[in-house]
Amino acid sequence: MKLIIRIAAAACLAASLALVAQAAVGPGQQAVLDSIAKLAKQTDPNFSGFSAERGNAFFLVHHTTGNAETPSCSTCHTINPRNEGQTTVGKAIAPMAVSRTPDRFTDLTKVEKWFRRNCDTVLGRQCTPQEKGDFITFMSGL
Repeated sequence: MKLIIRIAAAACLAASLALVAQAAVGPGQQAVLDSIAKLAKQTDPNFSGFSAERGNAFFLVHHTTGNAETPSCSTCHTINPRNEGQTTVGKAIAPMAVSRTPDRFTDLTKVEKWFRRNCDTVLGRQCTPQEKGDFITFMSGL
């Protein structure tokens, strides 16, 4: 029963966050997104832009291909990206939402470092440029 309640709560939160995530991308985030978009265009001829809705879904979905202890981004970052998260060893993580951590996603080197680490752990593979851009677009609108 608790699992059903958690799933329902996550679905409600996801729907409300999706409505709020209106790609209010700042200049720092836009520069990073522009770099990632170049890669997306090189790797996918059908690339047509990033989506906050896909970023929201990606953030919440539970993957079965990575580390079983961290099946989703929300495992450490909570289902509400405006809240502070916590690593599996208890270290605090600043909120993922750009509205709460304005310098988030403004340094391409840092962005790539953390996607490399976290995608490998959560997905068991590297994130695609599309996934990265969708994720940043979603977080930039919060």
